[in-house]
Amino acid sequence: MGKIITKQELRHLVPVLKEEERTIVTTNGSFDMFHAGHLRSLKFAKEQGDILIVGINSDKSVKKYKSKKRPIIPEEQRAEIVASIIYVDYVVLFDETTPVNLLSMIKPDIHVKGSEYKENIPEKEVVEKYGGKVVFIERHELKISTSEIIKTIQELGEE
Repeated sequence: MGKIITKQELRHLVPVLKEEERTIVTTNGSFDMFHAGHLRSLKFAKEQGDILIVGINSDKSVKKYKSKKRPIIPEEQRAEIVASIIYVDYVVLFDETTPVNLLSMIKPDIHVKGSEYKENIPEKEVVEKYGGKVVFIERHELKISTSEIIKTIQELGEE
């Protein structure tokens, strides 16, 4: 089994990790146009426990909650990029707009989310239901996002 796994493989893996008493950390996102902010978030998430499982929104999911023009990078490539990061132990794609179903399956000890989501996080209830906790990562000094990168590229095209 490699780092990029299916939900079915995850169903078999999680009980083994829990039996080994590993602290399971999850985070999620689209990770479209990977940048330093993504890297720092993954590093922070890994520092919270032993095993980092990253849920990546599928192309279908990104189109639903971001834009019909997104993602820019296809899901297989986004998964490959995230899986190549040293802090990441496993990557799994999911089709829903939120990772609630995925988190219900994993029952992580810790779920990491960006502080910009503090007011609106559907994951909190499901994570806490199983005794886990949600940890928020504050925005870094490097104010970067995929949306800002796209905006900059569009502005360059207008010059």
